[in-house]
Amino acid sequence: MPTLKTVTLGCKVNQYETEYVRQGLARLGYCEPVDGQPADLCIVNTCTVTAEGDHKSRKAIRRLAKENPAARIIVMGCYAARAPEEAASLPGVVEVVTDKRQLPDLLARFGLVDVPTGLSSPGRRHRVYVKVQDGCRMSCSYCIIPTTRPVLSSRPIAEVLSEVRGLVAHGHREIVLTGIHLGHYGVDQPRPDSGGARPNLARLVRAIGDLEGEFRVRISSIEAAEVTRELIAVMAERPERVCPHLHVSMQSGSDAVLARMRRRWSSRQFIDRCLMVRESLRAPALTTDVIVGFPGETDADFEATCRAVEEVGFSKIHVFRFSARQGTAAAEMPDPVPGRVRQQRSAHLAHVGERLRLAYFESLIGRELQVLAETAPPDQPGTLLGTADRYAPVELPGSPEKLGELVRVVAGAVMEGRILSALESDGRLC
Repeated sequence: MPTLKTVTLGCKVNQYETEYVRQGLARLGYCEPVDGQPADLCIVNTCTVTAEGDHKSRKAIRRLAKENPAARIIVMGCYAARAPEEAASLPGVVEVVTDKRQLPDLLARFGLVDVPTGLSSPGRRHRVYVKVQDGCRMSCSYCIIPTTRPVLSSRPIAEVLSEVRGLVAHGHREIVLTGIHLGHYGVDQPRPDSGGARPNLARLVRAIGDLEGEFRVRISSIEAAEVTRELIAVMAERPERVCPHLHVSMQSGSDAVLARMRRRWSSRQFIDRCLMVRESLRAPALTTDVIVGFPGETDADFEATCRAVEEVGFSKIHVFRFSARQGTAAAEMPDPVPGRVRQQRSAHLAHVGERLRLAYFESLIGRELQVLAETAPPDQPGTLLGTADRYAPVELPGSPEKLGELVRVVAGAVMEGRILSALESDGRLC
């Protein structure tokens, strides 16, 4: 049988798209190499969000060509879209897919007659990503992605529901909805002939929540401006089904910096929306991204960011030191922040983030958590590790038979960055 190796760099959307291609090729008999066997075909799904992403993409292609000298290498992803000629010149590359909408055509060229519209088999994880949207038309001054994925495209709700049903039937217990600009789901769709409202993320989440089966839904990264009252209401109505967790990208707490970043909302608007989520849901987890050292960022700007994250009380902060991305407006901006200052600010904010994370975990003690049991550490027999609905790592007693199940526990303590369970939700010792 022909053999296939895949390498994925970058975001959750890339992970979904690689799995989509892998499953399609598996229908044609492609399987993973064993015992050091070289691959006949390699798929590299690339990233270009930073210059480091470009470097890692090229490195992965060269490594695969060296380790699999007879393999055909197909390159896809955002680096392929941004620099197709450069990607095509790398060793072993026989095709560059510059638009993810071409993936069904790619599988058809391999001979697949019944090209899938989504994932249909269990994959490799208890958690699974479902891509529902593609494309971004925002003009954030630091981001290259709108030039590589400029076309907005939303999948029909019926198609998404069909895919989710199949994944749940195969044993997946957490469905993560993802997209390049998830909050713009449905923006590209026409209004129904009946004159009703066009699809949006809230209506999609409600429809998924109404499906039968034991599973939960998690919403991946979203702009705070798109956390609508309707979406919050859906989350509040279905706490058993929709995880009380939102990853809202803040980027900065300074209005001056946000303006140079070309972000849509002021810091106050962002904070107020986060506080609305806190008031509407029970102990929700709010996580975020922050860029430090953006061109022109002063000490006062950075202090404003620190005040903002304190006021929101994030449970996790992904801190990124600004790195100029060629081809973006930010790369040409004056007043660069020295590298030493960027490093200091990054370390300080990371420390603040760890303190806020601990405080949030401690606030959950005594509260019931829904945990997806994911791994059984070989050096800790009788122990399972999993992820709570509120995006917290949890350690709980249990046997490997519980892996892949949703388990209800009561948070008992916080130790070494994770929550230790105390009781099952019915009061029995876990």
